[in-house]
Amino acid sequence: MTGQGTTQVTIQVNGDRHQCACQTQLPQLLEQLGMNPRLVAVEYNGEILHRQFWQTTEIQEGDRLEIVTIVGGGSG
Repeated sequence: MTGQGTTQVTIQVNGDRHQCACQTQLPQLLEQLGMNPRLVAVEYNGEILHRQFWQTTEIQEGDRLEIVTIVGGGSG
């Protein structure tokens, strides 16, 4: 067997190696990581990825994600 049909890709999430299934979309990945997609911001391969593109963003081998939890609250 050659490498065809690989079902896992290796990515970096906040600097740590992580594996996920091929063809995983970004919202699915966030849920797998235990994060609430409504409460995070995502930098995808060095670019802030706007939420409108999340459903169409498919995780690829070697992707680098920085995921930041948004904390609500005010000053004052």
